[in-house]
Amino acid sequence: MNETSKTKIPPNSKESEMIVLGCMLTSIGSLNVAADSLDESDFYYNEHKLIFETLRNCYKQDKPADVHLVCEELKRSGKLNAAGGVSYVTTLAQYAGTAAYIEEYADLVRSKSLLRRMIYASQEVEKQAFDEPEDVHNALDTAQQKFFNISQSANPAAGLHLKDLLSGAKAPSKLPYLKELQERQEKFLNRTEGDLGITGIPTHFIDLDKMINGLGHSNLMILAARPAMGKTALALNIVENVCFKNHQAVGIFSLEMTADQLLHRIICSQADVESDKIRTGALNGNEFQKIVTAVNRMQKHTLIIDDQPGLKITDLRARARRMKESHNISFLVVDYLQLLSGSGFVRNVENRQSEISEISRMLKTLARELNIPILCLSQLSRKVEERQGHRPMMSDLRESGSIEQDSDVVMFLLRREYYDPYDKPGMAELIVAKNRHGGVGTINMTFRKEVAQFANYSAASSKSPLIKDNKDAFAAFSPD
Repeated sequence: MNETSKTKIPPNSKESEMIVLGCMLTSIGSLNVAADSLDESDFYYNEHKLIFETLRNCYKQDKPADVHLVCEELKRSGKLNAAGGVSYVTTLAQYAGTAAYIEEYADLVRSKSLLRRMIYASQEVEKQAFDEPEDVHNALDTAQQKFFNISQSANPAAGLHLKDLLSGAKAPSKLPYLKELQERQEKFLNRTEGDLGITGIPTHFIDLDKMINGLGHSNLMILAARPAMGKTALALNIVENVCFKNHQAVGIFSLEMTADQLLHRIICSQADVESDKIRTGALNGNEFQKIVTAVNRMQKHTLIIDDQPGLKITDLRARARRMKESHNISFLVVDYLQLLSGSGFVRNVENRQSEISEISRMLKTLARELNIPILCLSQLSRKVEERQGHRPMMSDLRESGSIEQDSDVVMFLLRREYYDPYDKPGMAELIVAKNRHGGVGTINMTFRKEVAQFANYSAASSKSPLIKDNKDAFAAFSPD
């Protein structure tokens, strides 16, 4: 019996380790996921530890990682032979599994690592107990500490003590709560005339900022409408304001339109030149100069557009993490939710509802993980067309009720002139139907279709400064 126990091999999965490393060598998304979630100590085989360490160094330095580059890096550090040579690294690349399942493979590698750590800790505790220490309680405390450390690494965020949050020790701002509140109060008292005093990222749509307090960190926001209402145009206008006015890096996942088409829309809006004129080249000198000025201004800012069609939600999350790591994006837009597919291979109609539920849940998790606001566009069902007034409701969100549950803010866009050209032409209504951190209501906006631009709406004043009252205005026509 003792002989059998000596020959036992600690828990490991060589195939899973090879698949993880193979995926990292062949897929940039897998490299992001595995480098973030694993450590070299999670690998059982020494050659795998060396290869993973090299891959993660490439990830940290934002370098590409393929078979040739990894082999060169191992050769430079004198570890190529210990890692199995060029032939073994090439074999790993051929062993690559499906990148969509990288999180499952990484979880399997991590689980085996935890089991090994438990075994090693148990062996140390067993040895210490057989040595019959004088202080038994101290030995027990040491044993408990070993397993507690393993538990902490398996569940890193086990909860925050209220005292730590109030003292600032574990607060996001690292400031004591009262100190942070005092600074907020001083900022409010010293605000300028144009400062609305919002805590999120300003969209520069004044009424929207007042209602939702700007784009809140870690918030998932849904902007839904029927086709041709201007969802993409409004989302791009918000992107332009955050990027060009707030000088913050922004990322866009465009599953519907190409990067060129988005760029065309952004230039139309920024240069204030009609879309058809830019498309056909029918520009006068003044319009051309406007575009030159807009392009030169835009080049100074960071806007990342990923127009890869048919993305899985797992791929999108990996690419978003990469954007955050490489460009430190502050805001992310997804256009649009129904074009995303779930993490599985088979996409059938019956499971589409649960697939959308998975997508919305993972988007919310991504917003919390990256600590940035995510604006996700969504289609509405045809029920809107049949309803009197065509006003959208929460139940119109297509394919799943989980969208409204997972989101922090749900907004609907309605342009009445789409249904009736004489009903409020040039106007749009942005309906905030859900706001987890504030009030709800309707916001009026203006829309210029020729440049795909939304703008703040200012109601016409009932009293003009040039006219004292209505009687004076019509004095010249009075029979008196």
